[in-house]
Amino acid sequence: MARRSGELRPKITLESTAGTGYRYVTRKSRRNTPDRLVVRKYDPVIRRHVDFKETR
Repeated sequence: MARRSGELRPKITLESTAGTGYRYVTRKSRRNTPDRLVVRKYDPVIRRHVDFKETR
């Protein structure tokens, strides 16, 4: 079954704000969080927890 373009839980990419280029891929609910997501996660390149921002 093909996914609709306006699906409720789209895939998003979270990119490190440390400038390492490391990314996480996850899903989010458009209904609960319509704004861009910012999550504090581990960046293995610099071996620290940093903010990851949603890119589109």
